[in-house]
Amino acid sequence: MKYLSFGKTGLRVSQVALGTGNFGTGWGYGADPDTSETVFNAYAEAGGNFIDTADAYQFGQSEELLGKLLAGRRDQFVLATKFSNGAAPNADRLVTGNSRKAMAASVEASLKRLKTDHIDLYWVHHPDGVTPAEEIVRGFEDLARAGKILYAGLSNFPAWRLARVATLAELNRVIPIAAAQFEHSLVHRDPEADLFPASHALGLGVVTWSPLGGGMLTGKYRKGEKGRAEGFGGRVFQPEDSAQRTQVLDTVLAIAGELGASPGQVAIAWAGTHGAVPILGPRTLPQLADNLGALSLELSAEHIDLLDSVSNLVPSAPVRKAISWEAGDNPVVA
Repeated sequence: MKYLSFGKTGLRVSQVALGTGNFGTGWGYGADPDTSETVFNAYAEAGGNFIDTADAYQFGQSEELLGKLLAGRRDQFVLATKFSNGAAPNADRLVTGNSRKAMAASVEASLKRLKTDHIDLYWVHHPDGVTPAEEIVRGFEDLARAGKILYAGLSNFPAWRLARVATLAELNRVIPIAAAQFEHSLVHRDPEADLFPASHALGLGVVTWSPLGGGMLTGKYRKGEKGRAEGFGGRVFQPEDSAQRTQVLDTVLAIAGELGASPGQVAIAWAGTHGAVPILGPRTLPQLADNLGALSLELSAEHIDLLDSVSNLVPSAPVRKAISWEAGDNPVVA
């Protein structure tokens, strides 16, 4: 396992994070406690030290299981969790969303389930369309001053909201926004137009989820498997519903065959070439073992170029590339 400098935090995190949305069975789909423990221990033994969860995952069961699994080794991991949705299927409106009240209530509940006195990285799970950036900034500062959280991050925020919150925190000299999290894969490259450039410009650590497109890039759905296509009600899943996506998957399968690797390993290896920490979300030990195989897979420049070409992002408006300078200091758009 390699380790990366995470934004401006000084943290050294493993090159892939363990997503624990499958820890528990509260959603009717996931892993029982024994399987979750086996997956967690295997990730740790492989050198992984970055754990990503949320209060909403399996209606709190994911955090509860992690609280037990982290006993005696809490300081060996960067523990990240999220709030916005609440841990109950019918969570009250006052403990959901991004208000300071919801934030304060959520962090206390997460700390109890996780059996810890602090959260390393606390994410806003997603914008709620109501809470202003100023409220989020103030809430994070309150929690940091109280010693409840060490770092703050924004998950699933559009680039303009991400930049606004990060800038307000900087101007007010409060706890900075340290990280951004968003979906990214060969079948969801939209963040390359704005979220990646914004995150890198702001010096944020970047975490990406669903590098397998909800499993689509493994090719298993062509064999009739269901997995996340139905397991989460069809959410967190990218269907093979276009000619381009079919071409992407065909290319992934071809490269996998050439390298003697699995399609999923090719997809994860590609996701790791963008300066981000991809989240692995295995439900079983064999899935984790296959995912971790991506860490020793070396894609050639030709393979990466081919994958980039077939999955090429088509922006809705022209996107300017980096400006290069020729003799005479004349700017030329590359």
